Amino acid sequence: MEHGNTEMDHVLAYIQQHLYEPLTLEDLARQAAYSPYHFTRLFKKIIGVPPQYYVSAMRLQKSKELLLQTGLSVRDISLEVGQQSLGTFTTRFTERVGVTPAQFRNSPLLTDNHKNSLRQLNNWSDRATIVQRSVDSYSTLEGRVFADQPFDGVVFIGLFAKPIPEGIPLYGTLLPKLGYFRFTDVKPGIYYILATSMAWDMQAIDVLLPHHTLRTRSKSPVIVGGREPVPFQQVQLYPPRIDDTPILISLPVLMKSFLHRVST
Repeated sequence: MEHGNTEMDHVLAYIQQHLYEPLTLEDLARQAAYSPYHFTRLFKKIIGVPPQYYVSAMRLQKSKELLLQTGLSVRDISLEVGQQSLGTFTTRFTERVGVTPAQFRNSPLLTDNHKNSLRQLNNWSDRATIVQRSVDSYSTLEGRVFADQPFDGVVFIGLFAKPIPEGIPLYGTLLPKLGYFRFTDVKPGIYYILATSMAWDMQAIDVLLPHHTLRTRSKSPVIVGGREPVPFQQVQLYPPRIDDTPILISLPVLMKSFLHRVST
């Protein structure tokens, strides 16, 4: 385990085992034998987001599983994951996953269609760079994606406002293989580099619920300021770890956006 904090590993396992139960900050801090204040600071340092935000993300991840693997209604699923208001659940799901719960449930066929369209693209590398059209020219962020194990498929990489892959990235693209990437005209700000992958032989269900895909997330932000050069980024994909946040954004949403961009 990268962070080597056995108390935090215990808390993360406890959250996964008791996801359907009320989980207060005091309960979680007690599992780690810390005060709520110290626990919150340590949790955010290791995981990247506050404890209750992580719990909310895990419950949304569970709702994605229930949508695809059960016949429960959306209302029943919202209750299962502790959300009493269907409207609030639908709003949060849509904002953080990128589609409504009903659209997500009906997306396996669309996922296969998008994957087939991606495989048929020609000269993909020439189109993978994000180009934002504006009057002013901002910064360029470049880097390289690599992995310790062989990989044949697509890499999703983006710049997010938070260290968790949810919602549409502020800047994002797909790569046809490991290697070079570049984002141009990146406005000044604080960003987190998040990436995951899709092997060509993956089934639609595994793309929609990417529990086992190679991924990475930068817990330290990349600071972009004006026209000053941004350091070259080395991004390593790794197998899932217990301290990873769930990948909430629906990957077919990113596939659709990319296909639309390269076709215009």
